[in-house]
Amino acid sequence: MHAAQFESAPSSKLNPVQLHLLELFSKEMTEQELSDIKELLLQYYARKVEEEMNSIWERKGYSQTSFDEATANLHLRAKSKP
Repeated sequence: MHAAQFESAPSSKLNPVQLHLLELFSKEMTEQELSDIKELLLQYYARKVEEEMNSIWERKGYSQTSFDEATANLHLRAKSKP
């Protein structure tokens, strides 16, 4: 393998967030504490997704009316199980 191939390999360094999480999770925790932390992370990322969606709607000038018109003929039913 040539030296140039090694140079293009992705870095395995951890970023500050990863390091902080590793430090946090290295401590002894109960199952409830772990569950609580997972829930906090889920809430955080759900909020970030909602903020991004709101930003997109504002930039595009979408409204509830335009959404209703665009989805009026969609059938969002689950497929029946065999």
